[in-house]
Amino acid sequence: MLDHIGLSVTDYAKSKTFYDAVMPTIGAACCMVVTAEETGGTYEGAGYGLQGKPSFWIGTGGHTRGSMHVAFVAESRAAVDAFYAAAMAAGATDNGPPGIRAHYHPNYYGAFVLDPDGHNVEAVCHKPA
Repeated sequence: MLDHIGLSVTDYAKSKTFYDAVMPTIGAACCMVVTAEETGGTYEGAGYGLQGKPSFWIGTGGHTRGSMHVAFVAESRAAVDAFYAAAMAAGATDNGPPGIRAHYHPNYYGAFVLDPDGHNVEAVCHKPA
């Protein structure tokens, strides 16, 4: 249903470093960067995605009002674990370590962290162990 989503961040360089470290754990990468020169203003952004298609963007513009929740699909529970470990090493705040969340469904294996702007970012695998 969604083509892409974007979050404004308070410190673009810090957030880009964070997401550059975390996204490869779920098979995603920074596949597009736009500069202020290209956008005709002050906006800079980085798009992350699979197979060269950016679906998740971060960019300048200050903090998004309120916090957002973004959940990324992980192909395995090991990828969820790697996502959590990379996020914590990159300065995230724990918001729920890897584990089963049976109240969603029996195979819901997720991990939650707060990114540099306090957004609740999750990796989730829906497959059985």
